[in-house]
Amino acid sequence: MKNLKLKAARAGKDLSQQELAELVGVSRQTISAIEKGDYNPTINLCIAICKALEKTLDELFWEESDG
Repeated sequence: MKNLKLKAARAGKDLSQQELAELVGVSRQTISAIEKGDYNPTINLCIAICKALEKTLDELFWEESDG
C-alpha cells in the first residue's frame, strides 16, 4: 500500500526524498520504497521519519480500516 501521507508530509516540508533520507540516515531508495509501499520500515526508522517531518506515527503510518 502506497504511503501517500508520508509523501505529502515530505512535500509539505519542501524536502526531496534525498534530503529526508539524509536527515534519517538511510538511502533515497529506502524513502522511495517506503512511499511506494515496497518496504516496511522498522519502528526506529518510522520514529526518525516522524521526528524529521514533525508528525506522529498515527499521522504517517496508521492505516485506516474500511470497517
